[in-house]
Amino acid sequence: MKLLFTFYNPSGGMETLNRIRCKALMKIGVECHLLYNYDGEGRKNIKDIPNFVISDEAEIGRHVMRHNYDAIVVCTDVLMLLTIRKAGYKGHIIFEIQGLGTMQTANAVLKDISLRVLQNADALLYPKTNHLQELLTKHMNDIPHYSFDDPLDTESFGYSAYPVKPFPVIGWVGRIEANKNWREFLLIGSRLLNKFPESYLWIFGDATLNDKEEKEHFDRWVQGLQLQNKLITYSNIPHEQIADYFSVIGDSGGLLCSTSILEGFGYAVAEAMLCRCPVLTTDSDGIRRFMIHNVTGKLYTRGNLDQAVKEAESLMRDAPLRKSIRKNAERHMKLNFSADKYTTNFMRMLGSLAKLRPKPEQHI
Repeated sequence: MKLLFTFYNPSGGMETLNRIRCKALMKIGVECHLLYNYDGEGRKNIKDIPNFVISDEAEIGRHVMRHNYDAIVVCTDVLMLLTIRKAGYKGHIIFEIQGLGTMQTANAVLKDISLRVLQNADALLYPKTNHLQELLTKHMNDIPHYSFDDPLDTESFGYSAYPVKPFPVIGWVGRIEANKNWREFLLIGSRLLNKFPESYLWIFGDATLNDKEEKEHFDRWVQGLQLQNKLITYSNIPHEQIADYFSVIGDSGGLLCSTSILEGFGYAVAEAMLCRCPVLTTDSDGIRRFMIHNVTGKLYTRGNLDQAVKEAESLMRDAPLRKSIRKNAERHMKLNFSADKYTTNFMRMLGSLAKLRPKPEQHI
């Protein structure tokens, strides 16, 4: 069996998801390829998986037909879906949604693309997230839906012990754009620095993907809150090293803070938990699959800075609770989000789809 997974560019959670699931599927004998429209820094993370960067529609069509894939998973990009059908591809195409930002944005996007997806895709795939299920049921209920948890690399990505930092680290992961809600992180971080003056703020992201206007606002906020001497920004850290950074943050007595408005899955939070890095996060939909308040991490209501600071302080001062959360979180992620579970669900989906005739190519 030969599969293709497509996305705009190799970055963030999608780069992680594609790499992990390809690696897992290849272990059971499935050949997997990756296709991106644009190159990106995350491509450096991809090893031993055939991957292609093609933006020209005609060349995409030739590539798909030349490789004769058994099935193709197209994430978010409706134009890629149309290009593949237009090229004459006669196999099953699964249209995937991993997250579309805020509810308002997601609703607008799905309203715009729903007809074209229904005409050209054979099924929908999305993580077990309530808001995605609600929106996709509303907009695209006329094709099969498949929903199961995204995988983690629980075998080779995890905690490692390093010399303990002499100061707590408060980490944050994401692009400098609205849905990641960076303003709230800076406000929380500023207040925590007043309580823990020896602390540092570490921000991880991909500087090449930052929204230019948002980044200008970000720089002004950093200056205004006088954080420039306490904030360190890391761009494009190789994925395997991120586990080391999460481990260091966890051992430092600090935490990862996630301030997102809405997440489909939330790889940064999930992987931090896998690395024994305690997490304080907004109570957003996708996070609820693995975040149990005071058991596997800490939740706070977005916008409630007093609550966020109180919960962060609890994580940093209450040693028994912190130890329990770190242990529970790691165990929970290993038990429930393994790549083996994902491949079982994925292959079951393909088996179910095999009983259905693919959409005809003329629906463009």
